[in-house]
Amino acid sequence: MEARSKSVEDWFAMIRSAQVTLPRFQRFEAWRPNQIEGVLENILRTPSLPVGVLLVLEVGEKELFHSRPLSGAPEPTGLPQLNLLDGQQRMTALWKSLSDLYDDFIVFVSLMDLDNPDVQIVKRYKSKAGNPMPAWAHDPAATIERNLFPISILCPGSEGEKNMDAWCDAAGTDKATDRAVNKLRQRLASYMIPFLSLPVSTGQETALDVFINMNTSASPLKDFDIVVAQLERTARGSLHDMIDDLHERVPDAKEFGKIEDTVLAVGALLNGEPPLKLTYLNKEFGSKLAAVWDDVVVGMERSVEFLRDEGIFNEKLLPTEVIVYLSAALWAGVPDDGTDQEGWARSVIRKAIWRASFTDRYLKTASTRAFSDFKRLRKLIADPDYSILPELFDEDLNPLPDVSELVRGGWPSRKDRLGRAIVLVSLSAGGYDFADEKKATAKNVRNREYHHVYPKALLVEKHPDHLVNSALNCALISWATNRKIGAKTPKEYISARASDAKATDVQVRYRLESHLIPYDELISGDYLAFLEAKAVLVYSKMKKLTSGHVG
Repeated sequence: MEARSKSVEDWFAMIRSAQVTLPRFQRFEAWRPNQIEGVLENILRTPSLPVGVLLVLEVGEKELFHSRPLSGAPEPTGLPQLNLLDGQQRMTALWKSLSDLYDDFIVFVSLMDLDNPDVQIVKRYKSKAGNPMPAWAHDPAATIERNLFPISILCPGSEGEKNMDAWCDAAGTDKATDRAVNKLRQRLASYMIPFLSLPVSTGQETALDVFINMNTSASPLKDFDIVVAQLERTARGSLHDMIDDLHERVPDAKEFGKIEDTVLAVGALLNGEPPLKLTYLNKEFGSKLAAVWDDVVVGMERSVEFLRDEGIFNEKLLPTEVIVYLSAALWAGVPDDGTDQEGWARSVIRKAIWRASFTDRYLKTASTRAFSDFKRLRKLIADPDYSILPELFDEDLNPLPDVSELVRGGWPSRKDRLGRAIVLVSLSAGGYDFADEKKATAKNVRNREYHHVYPKALLVEKHPDHLVNSALNCALISWATNRKIGAKTPKEYISARASDAKATDVQVRYRLESHLIPYDELISGDYLAFLEAKAVLVYSKMKKLTSGHVG
């Protein structure tokens, strides 16, 4: 491995001519604005500070990996000279900021202190009339009045020099300002970025191992990034492409969390391994994931459909992420033939996800416990007479909450597991909106809000916070309905809703009971009696679901 350096100007010349590309297993942009500011300030200050060493692979007569250009850079028309293995985030930040390619913001430099220039990122937006804003950022004269200039006029090369001259003319800068800008421009162009170079003779296996083991970026590799690199060794090739195909086949999978993390966990389970970092770091895991990929896709597809049938519509409502990858891995092995075995599998998986939601089984060491349960659940699905039940089903080790314990379910937006489970069960009868009587669906539930059935304003002086914000006092209803309820008593707002919607008492009662809300106790005004009655209804529904029966 050879250590060398190139100036920013030389790097940019290579990027423009597509002589530097990224192997396709490289992740995409991950830097935040403050990281972009930092690398630019390190380069522009006097004395400059290092921004880290790049890692490149020299390309010979044939590329070891399929490659792509840096974001916003020209597409290659032939073989590049170098594949950038590490340093993508730094080089992308430099290229896009100096080329003014960021859609969301513009990068400016202050002229107040040339020895320690201040880099400022200004957010782009549109006015109601559709004009680019802020207005001053698009007006050179107004910008220079703030002692700022866009960093793009420092871009190395003849095109950057033309842009600088045109901008300075439009801003009406004086000679001192022109000299200052030129000074910074030369400082940036001549800044040396060191790199380590792997020779042409490097093999694919070695290059991938070096990439994984020597990644030095400010945004460390995640598990998924490592598996992407591992998968390059297989016939499947690109995990990014595989994920894109999965998105097309199962578009709703993204509603249940980060799909990249989910497929790793499903793949691990299907390969008989726990969904842990240690599993993913094994250099063979990429090929193992590729071997079961078709099953992963089938499992994801059937799991999403199943969760929607159970009234679990999206990540916002998930009591625990375990139920997504556990159910997907289990569904991957179930015959899709409408036979009794499929019905038995549905019952077992239903019992599993609802017990996962209502017990403390996965509060600790969730991955290893899910792995242990998966092995036994899979055998139970294949053989109803299998006698060794998963610990998830053990009432002594993982008891369900009783009626009195359901009150401890916290407000679901706080990611309280039991609270979310209670809200899900409360939707199981349909979750019809109080006003428009629309049934809760995967589509409309996105626009619903968690609403205090008994308004907080009526409770805060009489009851402790855990009772005021109990999940038993929560209903998931539309934004418009929530705003109209305000601080009215339940009896008042129910009467108003019925009048506005021209609804009968029977209709109003039906809408409330579709959230497991006890109508009589609600309008009685006795909050504690309401909580107790609601807890009884939730408990009854919970017992059915956690036994594997349809709610």
